[in-house]
Amino acid sequence: MRHAILGPGGVGGLIGALLADAGEDVTLIVRPGTESLYPHEISLESPFKTLHAPVSVSAALKSSLDVLWVTVKATELELALESIPTDFRINAIVPLLNGIDHVERCASDSVVTASYRRPSRWRANASRRGRIVHRSRFIRFSILETGRRLLASPLETFQRFGFECLSVADEPTLMWSKLVFLAPLALSTSAEKSPIGDVLSHPIKAARLEASVHEACAVATQAGARVSADSVLAKIKTLPVAMRSSMERDIANGKLPELEAIAGPILRGAEGFGIKLKAIPELVRDIQSIVSGQQVGKVVLHNE
Repeated sequence: MRHAILGPGGVGGLIGALLADAGEDVTLIVRPGTESLYPHEISLESPFKTLHAPVSVSAALKSSLDVLWVTVKATELELALESIPTDFRINAIVPLLNGIDHVERCASDSVVTASYRRPSRWRANASRRGRIVHRSRFIRFSILETGRRLLASPLETFQRFGFECLSVADEPTLMWSKLVFLAPLALSTSAEKSPIGDVLSHPIKAARLEASVHEACAVATQAGARVSADSVLAKIKTLPVAMRSSMERDIANGKLPELEAIAGPILRGAEGFGIKLKAIPELVRDIQSIVSGQQVGKVVLHNE
């Protein structure tokens, strides 16, 4: 099969490395002008396997594909999609971003709805392009049952490596199950500028985190998802105390956070369903104040 990875960072790099190691034809789609910075070999260091596999590197898609894996940051999606020509045949487009709205924004009949939950002790070494470091023995890849046949071969590769691959019957449950976990975690740690252990150990901060989980699950349930606030909270409480969310790290590193993608669906959903929120809007306002003070860019939440 022919694959292209649009956004070969931590997630895309891992997927590309596994597929290339399995003998698939893999092209990394990178920003124009950066092609020479990427080696034509991708390496992976993992508890499961250490590997080196050949890949192609290009600033643009040059031919038809079996699968296009879209693994950019949500803040970069629109620009990234502009690099994909409309005259090439792509059998399956698999966007693996935070949030929910990206599935619709990809706007193609070829979109396969899937979700990727990476471990709390994940690290992708960005100092050397083409080198991926994966520290955990847990990765979950969930896919809508209707799309499983199209990705049968990649799923076999993922399972051999050690992924937990799940089929989910309905799209709301697939997409919201990740968001109701990710959003309270990301928003709380970012607003408090603290790892999750500090949030959970402080009664007021922990109460706001718990309230945000219940609010997110209330919106998700109205959207048709089968989620449980108690289950989400139980999972959050098992996280390593030193864990930091990717949003909190982005803000600390002066990058624009994925606030629109992560909080936006909950805020807009609550408005549409007539659900009154308190904790999540408070967390969003706190983060916007931090971002504005650091001058890392303007965050706009549509229909807030």
